Amino acid sequence: MAKNSLFTGTGVALITPFRKQETIDFSKLEELIDNVIKSSVDYIVALGTTSEAATMSESERTALLQFIIESVNGRLPILLGMGGNNTRAVTDTISQTNFDGISGILSVTPYYNKPQQRGLIQHFKNIADVSPVPIVLYNVPGRTSCNMTAETTLQLAEECPNIIAVKEASGNMAQVMEILRCKPAGFSVISGDDSLTYPMMTLGATGVISVIANACPKEMADMVHYALKGDFKKALPIHNRLLPLMNAIFEEGNPAGIKALLEIDGRITNQLRLPLSKISKTLYNKLRDLFTAFSNA
Repeated sequence: MAKNSLFTGTGVALITPFRKQETIDFSKLEELIDNVIKSSVDYIVALGTTSEAATMSESERTALLQFIIESVNGRLPILLGMGGNNTRAVTDTISQTNFDGISGILSVTPYYNKPQQRGLIQHFKNIADVSPVPIVLYNVPGRTSCNMTAETTLQLAEECPNIIAVKEASGNMAQVMEILRCKPAGFSVISGDDSLTYPMMTLGATGVISVIANACPKEMADMVHYALKGDFKKALPIHNRLLPLMNAIFEEGNPAGIKALLEIDGRITNQLRLPLSKISKTLYNKLRDLFTAFSNA
């Protein structure tokens, strides 16, 4: 498989099921992994934002990653979340990591310290210099308070052969279109927003790293696969069917919404770690009604 096609299609940003005591529920995680794989998703994203990795100890993250690698068992590529706002710490971690079973790195723009664009370029070039696997950039200014401009993304795409894609979650369609218009051959743009996946793919994006696919993997995978074939007429009804759920799960934050939805579907216990908290009863009831309508459609 070519490096630039490793992360085409639907990637699932895996949640981490917790028991009521807040320990990791590995049995439920294995069930989720098996379900998304049998539903024809294309790759797994481990230790991303949706996994609540920021609330875990280093030993928990290590155990979780190893469990995911063993459960996937080579059936799909695994994209590992690995970023931070201390460049040296990120590169040191990469240098010390065993990448057996890992196909690539998803690296978020540095958060909190608000680097300038030239700082972002040097940050990701340093990561590219040490990474033994392909890198997917992750631009999500709503979480990081740092937007990576189209110009910066394109410069990194041109100058770093092992930076193969960007997960664009800025919500800025003008920026997305500029990257798609000017990107070099072999560089991919991946949707970071479930609800924008369909319009982004009509413009040339190659898929999505999806949250809703934890609960609705087959539908999301079908929609993306139709879009990849250029059959937007078949993809659109699936997008429209998913859209109310895709919007609702983010109303009170991620992964609070998707965990509530997975509990409604009987797949996990709706447990988060502070500082995250459960969604309101009003939203929970709304999700339940939407999921009932979705399931009966």
